[in-house]
Amino acid sequence: MILVTGATGFVGAGLVRELSNRQLAHRSISRNHKDGFYAIGNIDGATDWSDALVGITTVVHLAARVHVMKESATDPLLAFRSANVDATLNLARQSAEAGVRRFIFLSSIKVNGETTDNRLPFTADDITDPHDPYGQSKHEAEQALLTFARTSDMKVTIIRPPLIYGPGVKANFAALLKLAHSRLPLPIGGIDNKRSLVFLGNLIDFIICCIGSERAANQIFLVSDNEDISTSELVRRLGHEMNVKPRLISVPRGLIETLAKLAGRGAITNRLFGSLQVDIRKSLELLDWSPPYSLSEGLRITAAAAPKA
Repeated sequence: MILVTGATGFVGAGLVRELSNRQLAHRSISRNHKDGFYAIGNIDGATDWSDALVGITTVVHLAARVHVMKESATDPLLAFRSANVDATLNLARQSAEAGVRRFIFLSSIKVNGETTDNRLPFTADDITDPHDPYGQSKHEAEQALLTFARTSDMKVTIIRPPLIYGPGVKANFAALLKLAHSRLPLPIGGIDNKRSLVFLGNLIDFIICCIGSERAANQIFLVSDNEDISTSELVRRLGHEMNVKPRLISVPRGLIETLAKLAGRGAITNRLFGSLQVDIRKSLELLDWSPPYSLSEGLRITAAAAPKA
């Protein structure tokens, strides 16, 4: 049986649906009581998992404190460590004691770094370079898990996705959907960067592949749609899928960066203009996996589900 933490989240809900579709026995974990879910309460370094782990052979750990745009914690790194490091290692220890054979941890490409400008795409074997508390906490959790796996019978698999999109996506990608549909003039027509994305359906298929593959044991993988795209082309294609033609105009990058800094949104220019590519050859070759959805299919499905107002 498979235990899924974070089962009410964007990735977790999708994974639970697919496990049900494939008739794979699973136990869905949520913090609070919900029909069909196992309520565990707060997930931290002191959570008691003993009852939830009965009969479990694989844990897919998705629950996390995610990257936030407006930080409210007094000490962000401490908050991220509590949720993403202490809670993860606590679950891993109890999982091993309960006889769990595989522990799959959803990490983040931010462990590799923030950009691939002026360099080759990230690989799973690159030297890590996290830049913020979220990326640092994910990196520390990875290291703790790999160290733990060396002295345990439980095998660990780490997956670092880039930006995940799909029906119901929120945050930055949802903002792009709104912009693509708005018909407002957008000053991003000249952007020629390259970014890797992963459609939710592809990520879920990859997670399930890792669950069933012995070759995934104690490995780190990067995953994507295996087709990169510029920000401007992404907006154009999203607009096309929503039957609108976005009004993209070319504005010098320096001007946009200056205006963004004056508005207190300087960090957004890195996501608009910067490149972030991942090399997934290890995932393709070692696991004999390929994305079941193309980038075009993923964008079409996502756009079809997006609110049009």
